[in-house]
Amino acid sequence: MIPLHETPAGISFEVKVQPRAKRNAITGVVGDAVKLSLTAPALEGRANRGCIEFFANLLEVPPSSVTITSGQTSRRKVIRVSGFSANELKRRLGI
Repeated sequence: MIPLHETPAGISFEVKVQPRAKRNAITGVVGDAVKLSLTAPALEGRANRGCIEFFANLLEVPPSSVTITSGQTSRRKVIRVSGFSANELKRRLGI
């Protein structure tokens, strides 16, 4: 079970990103983080943009509702999504 941290600004959770994958997908859980495979390389912020776009599309929210709150230069990131309850986020992420 992935820990979700609920604040007035939104719900945060950890993600471990694998750049340069064959496809964009949630591929499992690593410790307390969602494992996310992205086709984008980890160059010039492309993986960060890919991460935001992936979760915005998956959750059917505008990209402005998804932010990376920490880990911009790391494979391990904290993602914050606004406009969701914890239960709805779990359901949509499949965790």
